[in-house]
Amino acid sequence: MHSPTQLQEIIENAIPKIVYPAHPADLYEPIRYIMSLGGKRIRPVMVLMATELFTDEINKALDVALAIETFHNFTLVHDDIMDNAPLRRGKQTVHEKWGSNNAILSGDVMMVESNKHLSKVDVNVLKPVLDTFNATAQGVCEGQQLDMEFEQRSDVSIAEYIEMIRLKTAVLLGGAMKLGAIVGGASMADAELLYNFGENLGVAFQLQDDILDVYGNPEKFGKQVGGDIMANKKTFLHLTTLALAPLDEAAPLTSTALAQAEKVSQVTQLYNKYGVKELATTEMDKYLDKAHQALNALAVAEEKKTQFRELVQQIMERDR
Repeated sequence: MHSPTQLQEIIENAIPKIVYPAHPADLYEPIRYIMSLGGKRIRPVMVLMATELFTDEINKALDVALAIETFHNFTLVHDDIMDNAPLRRGKQTVHEKWGSNNAILSGDVMMVESNKHLSKVDVNVLKPVLDTFNATAQGVCEGQQLDMEFEQRSDVSIAEYIEMIRLKTAVLLGGAMKLGAIVGGASMADAELLYNFGENLGVAFQLQDDILDVYGNPEKFGKQVGGDIMANKKTFLHLTTLALAPLDEAAPLTSTALAQAEKVSQVTQLYNKYGVKELATTEMDKYLDKAHQALNALAVAEEKKTQFRELVQQIMERDR
């Protein structure tokens, strides 16, 4: 079997070979740009890994992997517009470089390009592939909508938050796994187990993100410590503290009057007092356990699962 690094190289080599029309240049050049910015390519790698569990012919899944990567980058283009983000992977965002209207249109075309990639799969699996992709894409959009709505609400529950991150982040990992399995010829039972593996890993990943925003090493994590606190984001830690702390004591969580450094300091002290890091870690581990249970139940040889366990380790050991 190929290693994740080798599969990443396959993806990196395939992306520059995608042919887009030359005109209108301002429609297609932003697509070439965002697709060339790199990243870990985890989602398309997961497609190919899932396929290789059931067949040596991983090239049959390459277009599906490119569809997933194109769709993922489409969501980043639109997310950056909604967040008014100036940078993506250290470079200007598409809307900063070409303007919001062009970025919206380029993102729309990326969704079309994703479907063009999918249309190249074997006709025998085309319907389940399209059904899985459409359900995945719709879930991601639902998650983004919920995330935006949560910014305006003061009554978000922890269960609602978990559902939001499941949709916004986790279903794409699950969908990537399931798509790869379908193309590889897996039974629907095994395809569903791989979906469950990816989805639960995705929820655990996002919960870890919440923890690292406060307690991570910024040099290893690559983000400013306390960014979620300063932005008043309703993370698992934030919502758990709101549920545990008296209203007057929890005031720093939602304060807009405190200086940023003071806000981060006061909120972190609250988190420490109520042990929410430990509670979040327990919740994260619960979803990791679910991912491992799905992997354990998969009807393939144990040695073939080794790289999936290594993938979990790679994804989750960012700064623990």
